[in-house]
Amino acid sequence: MDRPIRVLISKIGLDGHDRGAKLIVRNLRDAGMDVIYTGLWQSPGSTVQAAIQEDVDVLGVSLLSAAHMTIMPQVQRLCRLAGVPDMPLIVGGIIPEEDGKALREQGIDGVFNPGTPMNAIIESIRELAGRCRARRDAEKNPPDISTPAGLARAMSWVAAGRGAGLNRLQTPDSPTVRIGITGSAGVGKSTLIGRLAGALLERNHKVGVVAIDPTSPITGGSLLGDRLRMMSAEPREGLFVRSLSSAGQSGGLGPHCEEISRLLTAAGYPIVLIETVGAGQNDTEVRKLADEVLLLVMPGAGDAVQFAKAGVVEIATGFVVNKADLPGADTTIRQLRDAIDNSRPIWGVSSLRGEGLDPLCDWIEARLAK
Repeated sequence: MDRPIRVLISKIGLDGHDRGAKLIVRNLRDAGMDVIYTGLWQSPGSTVQAAIQEDVDVLGVSLLSAAHMTIMPQVQRLCRLAGVPDMPLIVGGIIPEEDGKALREQGIDGVFNPGTPMNAIIESIRELAGRCRARRDAEKNPPDISTPAGLARAMSWVAAGRGAGLNRLQTPDSPTVRIGITGSAGVGKSTLIGRLAGALLERNHKVGVVAIDPTSPITGGSLLGDRLRMMSAEPREGLFVRSLSSAGQSGGLGPHCEEISRLLTAAGYPIVLIETVGAGQNDTEVRKLADEVLLLVMPGAGDAVQFAKAGVVEIATGFVVNKADLPGADTTIRQLRDAIDNSRPIWGVSSLRGEGLDPLCDWIEARLAK
């Protein structure tokens, strides 16, 4: 397969821990797959929405709540309603043999118990993904980007080098803005985007997100975990999130970010937030495709001299001191103001508490009004 298999793993229900799911995720990543992990306490609706937006080759559900006979038929029904009845489905958990047989008879493609060898799970996913890719690669008609499934499939066409076969994109009638969000690993980019997107949705804006995570230089696989910090337990209308791997590309982005962000604006998402890989001082590629660039820093991240250096600080059009509820935030804001000798804005935000978002939303709306 010329592109890594895309598989989504979701924990549905009220299971209190995800150690087993995380082990599966790491093993799939180490097998060279791009793994989207959605985390705990998901619903069938949020899981199917995520799988559709990510256009995954296989959707996997992890269950320990003995609800497999209720939840998996619901996942199947939602896939049919969303126009993807052929999405391969697998489930893992403590599933009695008779229930496993019944699930397979209902069309679940793979049923795995805790004793199933990891190699067997990996090979099953590879086989299912191969059949799924073959069906999709045989599609001749361009996807309809006015539907979530069609938009997601169009992004996959671009990633597969089939972008020339898409219908010509229409220029949006209303203003759009693409905002790059960058900063070091662990600064809270995904959490901020999740909170910011929610605040913009409350203001009746549709929001698209392109989130990039690093690709392993050893296995070629990726753990695409940004969605984990953006998802709610139920589907959020008006929010479209697509996770991408960097594929070894330097600069903080990955292949096809430009085309995918333009697909989002053409499909009616006027605000597109582009999250870079955890960035260093020299990772400045995002400035080439974003209209604005927000640099996130944490309290205590540097001093006035550090903030005056060239590179990622230089390209930022705005600064967010994230985790502003922590000690030292006021000092960091003051040091930034001392180092930035122009009118670039600086905000203090606590993504964890949802504080300080309104001024940032106002600024984004002002960019749309230009």
